[in-house]
Amino acid sequence: QPPLKNKIKTVDEPLPCCRRPRGRASTPPLVRRPHAATRPRSPVRLQEGAPLPVQEDHRPPLCPSVPLPPHVIQLCSLPSMDALMANYGSDSDDDNEPATVAGGAPEPQEASVLLPPPPLDLLQPPNFVDYSTIAQGSRIRSFPHVEGNYALHVYIPVVIPFNARKQLTLVMRRAASLVPDLYAVDADYALSELCKDEQKLEKVLLGREFHVSLGRTVGIQVHQIDSLVAMLRQKFQSQQRYWMEFNKWEHFVNDDSTRSFLSLEVTRTGLPEISKQIHMVDEVYRLHGLPEFYKNPRPHISLAWALGDVSSKLKQATKEIEKFENSIISSKNCNLRCNFSRIVCKVGKKVYDICKIGD
Repeated sequence: QPPLKNKIKTVDEPLPCCRRPRGRASTPPLVRRPHAATRPRSPVRLQEGAPLPVQEDHRPPLCPSVPLPPHVIQLCSLPSMDALMANYGSDSDDDNEPATVAGGAPEPQEASVLLPPPPLDLLQPPNFVDYSTIAQGSRIRSFPHVEGNYALHVYIPVVIPFNARKQLTLVMRRAASLVPDLYAVDADYALSELCKDEQKLEKVLLGREFHVSLGRTVGIQVHQIDSLVAMLRQKFQSQQRYWMEFNKWEHFVNDDSTRSFLSLEVTRTGLPEISKQIHMVDEVYRLHGLPEFYKNPRPHISLAWALGDVSSKLKQATKEIEKFENSIISSKNCNLRCNFSRIVCKVGKKVYDICKIGD
């Protein structure tokens, strides 16, 4: 090729079309200079027979080859849709079915091995007696369960004083020997088993809260709760403190003869006040269409119960208990006296304070 004789014009030199015409004043057009990265470089003059310069490559070198996992190679070998389905699965896949890969057999699923149960020594401390396994489990509801109804119970809470618990512990031991089928009320522990440990007998049986019922335990609907609680609170606004004396051992049987109770009855001190409160609860029950209390109420607290109608056994046991009390030296102090301080209305598992008298 003939040598380059003419000088190649670069972009920096003005072009002939951009020169100002003669005899006419005008503003030269603006020419945008290209970016340095895209601007063509100045031509390089080459001599004849010289090799072409090699353009330098500023790109980073490729990473060395890393072996791919087998499942990635297997997915790469599948078609695009099959690879996605094999990776994510479908909505209809069952967790219990073995995972499958397109074109292959299902992978074997390892059989789950059940862990052995923990030793009982870790769950129960030494010398532990599970009284709940001995408790009677065939109790029958006093009224049928209805969806949307809640059990209503209005009562006076009673806590046995500490100075009377020792005397009652001896009496309850005697009662358990006379009627072996007795169980602690609400706790549902066998009384004969509790009597083996005096501390447990005093704590489980006598350390809980008892109650004197002021009305029947009945079922009410949700919309009756607020009205009934409000009327009870209005009725019992002006209440005064009084003493209750539980001086007589007696037995009772519920209406359907499914359970019998060994109880302490109030026959003298506190009987007029409790009877008046029962009539006040009956008035509220009557306005809500609920059954009233018994015509001749006998206020009492129940300490033990037995399954079915065992009134004949309990009747004989109460006579023996009275003789046993008379044989105790301090029998004159054996009568249980408690102070009235509050009335409670329990609806389901929620407790409402109807009245509460401060100390």
